[in-house]
Amino acid sequence: MIGEPTNRCSTPSHSSRFPLAALTRAIGSSFWPYYSRLHGGWSDRLGQRVETPTGYARFPRELSRPLRSLVERLYNVQRWTVMSAGGHFAALEEPEALAAELRAFFRTYR
Repeated sequence: MIGEPTNRCSTPSHSSRFPLAALTRAIGSSFWPYYSRLHGGWSDRLGQRVETPTGYARFPRELSRPLRSLVERLYNVQRWTVMSAGGHFAALEEPEALAAELRAFFRTYR
């Protein structure tokens, strides 16, 4: 299927993510967005706008697709890009596109 992570990167890179996250103690923070959304909706910050300049890369196969209008109410969105491919594991699926998008966002703040 188009957009499936296994079509874009090797299975070992996916299977090594969990042990690496557990070993580095990053596993809890990686689960937080799922827990938070299950127990508290889209954001714990409703009513508290984040003024830090924010960029959003919308990957077509991502699990969540927040409405731009909602995101812009909560964050100071300076860049919103609709990506052509990728999904939940964008850094593994489309590393060049993600890196280019990050560079483009931060170029403004040099």
